[in-house]
Amino acid sequence: MQFNLIGPFELVTGDGRTHTPKAPKICQMLAVLALQPGEAVATDTLIRELWGENAPGNAPKILQTHVYHARRMLDEALDTADRRPLVTQVPGYRLDIDGDQTDVHVFERLVRQAQRDLSQGFPENAAAHLVEARRLWRGPMLCNVQVGPVLTGRVARMEELRIRALELWVESEIRLGRHRELLPELRTLVNDHPLHEWFHGQLISALHRAGRRGEALQAYRHLYAILKSELGLEPSAELRRLQAEILHATDQDGTRTVARRGVGPQPHVTPLWPSAAAS
Repeated sequence: MQFNLIGPFELVTGDGRTHTPKAPKICQMLAVLALQPGEAVATDTLIRELWGENAPGNAPKILQTHVYHARRMLDEALDTADRRPLVTQVPGYRLDIDGDQTDVHVFERLVRQAQRDLSQGFPENAAAHLVEARRLWRGPMLCNVQVGPVLTGRVARMEELRIRALELWVESEIRLGRHRELLPELRTLVNDHPLHEWFHGQLISALHRAGRRGEALQAYRHLYAILKSELGLEPSAELRRLQAEILHATDQDGTRTVARRGVGPQPHVTPLWPSAAAS
């Protein structure tokens, strides 16, 4: 049994059948429980998710009814009464499953492993873990669920982790010397995340290293315009230094020219995320 929360919420059984509860509040409740597999979630937390600050006086009773229907759904999905995954445990309820039975926890584990690999000098391993994590990302988290205050925070956390995974992947590919082949993906990233200055910086740097100085300076001007119009800011000091380096790039004979580092054939880069247009 697998709980998928990245993309549409769904329960996948061992034989590959997919089940999605039709009742919105049961989806919400199971999603909160699945985000803490094997841990008891307090009744108050579940009530806050389902009703926010406007919980009815009989909310605990209504929650018990939702639990009853969720158990019936799980029993039917699993086709067995030997082991009930949704159990009562003080101070509330618990999904009796392992972390690897939720795609969120598998995603988090892969990103942590990639970060360790990169810090230990194994960028190829890190890139492989991140590509594997990418396969789990089927769209915006819980896109078919009405989320309350508890799930809103969890969704925001996962989006931050997704951005971190993107940063780690770009860094892994750069360490592997794949500047030229990385360019299409970096262009997609700056388009999808226009205010993420680090992505812009990597695009500018990769263009410079690929010997495309004019395009690198154009990318810098594009970033400058976005930051000025949207935030009233200028690029960071680090990026201003990079611009100056590109402007003053010279050949060994002292003539100003396009940088020629990294212009040889590069290995294929596997895209980490589908483009926004393809999503």
